[in-house]
Amino acid sequence: MAISFPGIVVVCLLSSGIPLQAQQPIPGEDQHLDLELKAIAAAHHGKLAVYAHNLKTGQTASLYPDEPVQTASTIKMGILLDAAEQIRAGQASLHERLVLTKDNQVPGSGVIGQLDTPLTITLRDVLHLMVVLSDNTATNMAIDRLGLAHINATLRAAGLKQTVLYKKVYKPATGPMPADQPKFGLGKTTARELASIMERLAECRLGLDGTGPTSTGHLPGDGKICAALLGSLRQQQDRDGLPRYIEALDTSEHGSAIANKTGALDQVRNDVALIATKNGPVVIAAFTWQNSDQRWTGDNEAQKTLGKVGQAVVQHWSPAGLDAGAYPWDDPLGGTAPN
Repeated sequence: MAISFPGIVVVCLLSSGIPLQAQQPIPGEDQHLDLELKAIAAAHHGKLAVYAHNLKTGQTASLYPDEPVQTASTIKMGILLDAAEQIRAGQASLHERLVLTKDNQVPGSGVIGQLDTPLTITLRDVLHLMVVLSDNTATNMAIDRLGLAHINATLRAAGLKQTVLYKKVYKPATGPMPADQPKFGLGKTTARELASIMERLAECRLGLDGTGPTSTGHLPGDGKICAALLGSLRQQQDRDGLPRYIEALDTSEHGSAIANKTGALDQVRNDVALIATKNGPVVIAAFTWQNSDQRWTGDNEAQKTLGKVGQAVVQHWSPAGLDAGAYPWDDPLGGTAPN
């Protein structure tokens, strides 16, 4: 089931060093946009995988959308999906309080790894920090609370066969690991599969078994759960990837038209986004890998490549640009945009 929201686009980009397979034409695919994505990839000093889906028209565009890639921090989208499912089932609450311990403080992105412990913080704030700052310590707190096995079971229930969260961040894997874990590190996915997680939140399709007390399969609180998680993604502070050339507002003062989650390693830059355009919502997932430019700056070549992908998709599907008010961020199931 697809719910159309005027002006929203989701885009997901991926890059990695894995050999790519030949891509065959797909029904409903925007062939002209595909050619532009190929040109962007050809100019990039590294690898690129992309899947874009116009939620209003159903049109898609892609480049190696089913190639397994390193997720880096974009796997945190899978943690969000599991949090939504557990909150929906009454097994967790955004308002419950968790305790930050020294054991879960790890380096890398984020801020709470630098704070004094013990520290009490709500699950809502843990998830928010995991998204807006890609906080690694908050991520480990979320994994402890939700359960690594439960997160992966949710991903399987959602039909994602190539998406796996292997372990906590900056912590050694525990128990037997698949043979490919060292190759992918924290997590594995494909552009198409990671985009599907953003699509679920955008359309608020949380019932993984397809059942529910209403004809649509939605529970009464679903819209607010999706709104809370999308609200965090909308405040994500890394705007150097997909949003780079398409949104120029100060998003700390004005409501953003883009909800996204990034991920980065030395040779990897990834981004998955829900974009509210004047011609409907779009989801894009984009991944880059084996990047020659490994600088940790906003002008890293892969970041610019992601920006070119976002720009190309929006120019093809919504030449008039973005419109933050076109999507009902306050309740995706409400059917109307917020005031």
